[in-house]
Amino acid sequence: MSEAASVPFTETKAPESPERLHRGALRLVDISASTMANIGPAYSFFFGAGFLFLTAGVAAPLTIIVAAIAIALLGNTLSQFSRVHPSTGGFISYVGKTFGGTSAVTTALLCGAGYIIAISSVLAICGGYLSILLNYYFGWNVPWGIFSVILTAGAIVMMVRGVAVSTKLAGLFFGFEMLVLIVVSVAALIKNGGHLSAVPFEPSHITNGFSGLAAGFPLAVYLFIGWENSAALAEETGNPRRNVPRAVFLSVAMMAIGYVLFAYATATGFKYSATALGGAAIPFISVSHDVASWLGFFAYIAGMTSTLGVLISAVNSQARLIFNAGREGLLPRWLGKVHPVRKTPVNAIFAFVAIAAVIIAVWAIGHLAGGDGGSMNALNFFVESSTMGTILVLVVYFLSNLALPFYYRKYRPAELRLVKHVILPVLGLIAIGVPVYYLCKPGQPSPYNWFPYAALAVIVVSVIYAAILSRRDPGLGDRVGSIIADD
Repeated sequence: MSEAASVPFTETKAPESPERLHRGALRLVDISASTMANIGPAYSFFFGAGFLFLTAGVAAPLTIIVAAIAIALLGNTLSQFSRVHPSTGGFISYVGKTFGGTSAVTTALLCGAGYIIAISSVLAICGGYLSILLNYYFGWNVPWGIFSVILTAGAIVMMVRGVAVSTKLAGLFFGFEMLVLIVVSVAALIKNGGHLSAVPFEPSHITNGFSGLAAGFPLAVYLFIGWENSAALAEETGNPRRNVPRAVFLSVAMMAIGYVLFAYATATGFKYSATALGGAAIPFISVSHDVASWLGFFAYIAGMTSTLGVLISAVNSQARLIFNAGREGLLPRWLGKVHPVRKTPVNAIFAFVAIAAVIIAVWAIGHLAGGDGGSMNALNFFVESSTMGTILVLVVYFLSNLALPFYYRKYRPAELRLVKHVILPVLGLIAIGVPVYYLCKPGQPSPYNWFPYAALAVIVVSVIYAAILSRRDPGLGDRVGSIIADD
C-alpha cells in the first residue's frame, strides 16, 4: 500500500461538502466599513500618534503618507490575488497555492500566531480604555480585566449571531468615531486658523531627517493594520472578485486622508511643537479638550467605540483565516466547523479569543512572578503584544508579495503584467523591510529586544511542523485554496 493510500481519506482531500459560510450576506459597503472598523482610526491614532510624533517629529503627516503608499503596494498584491482566486483563506491560500503545502501550513501558523497575539492587545485595551474613561470622569477604579471579560463576551455573542449583524455593528461604531474625529479636527483647525502652516508637510521638520522618518515608519504602518480584513470576508460577500479589491483600496485611501487630517490638526493644536506632542499621552484627546470640553468627552467615547469596532471586525476576519485553514486540513479540522443555523465559524472564534485570553494571563503571571506587578496596565500590554504580533504579520505580508509573480507565472501566465505582478510586489517587499528592520534591530529595551528571537523561534517551529505534516499528508498541497469564495 502506498504512503498516500495509508492516510485516512479525510486527511488527503477536502470533504466533498465542506462547511460553508453565509454566502452573499455582505455588500461592498459592509466589507469596506468592516475593514475600516478593523483599522480603527480612533483606536490606532489615539495610541499610536504620541509615539509617531515622538520619533518623526512635527512632520509626522509625511510619515503617514509614506506608510499609506507602502500599504497601497500591499493592497495591490491582495487585490491581484482576490480578482482571480477569492478565498476566505486570504494570504494562507495564496502563499500555499504558489509554493505548496508546507508553505501553506507555515503561513497558517504564522497568521494565527501573529493575529492572535495582536488581538490579545485589543482584548486588553478595550477593558483598559473603559477603565481609564470611568476613572477620568467618575473617579472609579475598576480593574481593567473585568471590563475586558465583559466586553469580549458581548462581542463574541454578536459575532456568533451572524456576520451581517456583527459587521453592521462594527460599521456603526466606525461611523461614529469618524464623525467625531473629523469634527474635532476641523474645529481645531478653525480655532487655530490664525497660524496654520505647511510645517507638518516639510521634510526638513522630520526629527533626525531620514532616520527619523524610518524610525516612525513602523508606527505609521501599524496605523493601517487591518487593511486586509475584506479578503477574509470574501465567501460572504457578493461578487468578491470585484468587491474585495475595491474595499481594499477604498479603505486604504479613506484612512490615509483621515490620518493626514487628524495628524495635521493635532500638530496645529500643539502649535507645531515636537516636544509638546511627544510628551502628551494621547495628543488628539488633548487637542479636543483644548477646543471644547464636550468635544473631549465625545473623543473619549469615540476611542471606546473604535476599540469595540476593532475587536468585533478583527476577530470576525482573522478567525475566518484559521477557520478556512481548519476546513482545508492545514490546522485541526474542528476549527473548520460552522454554526448549523447562523453559518458563522464558531469554533474558530472561540479558539481565537480563548488563546488570546491565555496570552494575557501568561503575561500577567509573568509580571507577578517577576515582582513587576506595578506595570500590569493595559497600555503596557497593548504596546508589547501589538509589537510582537506585528512582526509575525509583516512576515506573512512579505511571503504574500513574494508569491504574487510566481503565482501568475504558474497559473495565469497570459495575464502576467510586469508592473502589477512584478514591480509593485518587489516594491512592497522593500517597503516591508523597513519596519521589520526597525522592529528587529539590536539595542532595543526589554522586552522588545527579545521579540525578534521569539518571532524567529515561531517561524522555525512552524516550518518544522509544516514539513512533518506535509510528509504525513501528501494531499495537503492539493487542498490549499480548493474552496473558492464564489464557487
